[in-house]
Amino acid sequence: MGKKIRRILKENKGSIGIGAMIVFIAMVLVAGIAASVLIQTSTTLESQALATGRETTAEVSSGLAVVSISGNNSSGLIQHLAIVVRTRAGSNDIDLAETVIEISDSSTKNFLTYDDSTCILADWINGTIFNDSNYPSDATHFTVIVLEDADGSCSSPNSAVINSGDYVILGVNTFQCFGGLSPREDIWGLVMPEDGSPGVIHFGCPSSFTEDVVELQ
Repeated sequence: MGKKIRRILKENKGSIGIGAMIVFIAMVLVAGIAASVLIQTSTTLESQALATGRETTAEVSSGLAVVSISGNNSSGLIQHLAIVVRTRAGSNDIDLAETVIEISDSSTKNFLTYDDSTCILADWINGTIFNDSNYPSDATHFTVIVLEDADGSCSSPNSAVINSGDYVILGVNTFQCFGGLSPREDIWGLVMPEDGSPGVIHFGCPSSFTEDVVELQ
């Protein structure tokens, strides 16, 4: 009887050992799969974080800055706007052909794109920036008047790219957009490049126009 009991206990120990080994192997397999999933996930998150960081850096450091805005007084109305812009410090090159101007007088909003048939160099200004020929004849485009472009990156209608140190005028025909700007009228908008921060347009017209050229911002 005692020998039979000892034989049964030995057989049970063998079964327990095999079961423990199966459980251990299963745990190793599960741990390996979990580790593989974690490695893949961390790699994906790292790639996304790097891409987000690059995009955020470009968004913050790149873009356009509005330096000044002036308009011409003609018959008591401002009929053209000259918006002087430059790139922000540390900005990438800005392609004006891919830039959009959003401008509104709170009653009408216009979105203006680059008129690639016009790019006026500083030598062509001929004494005043407010010649009618320097501005678009519609409410859907803006023109570019180059003031400073040392490297010639914005030297032709097909190459309207500005970079560090460049200054250009974006010409807007406010007579076509709004029927002209009257005294005390508020105007707001954005100069939105393809990448980076937009330049802000926001000014109120003075209570009266006493000069031919009116400084607005």
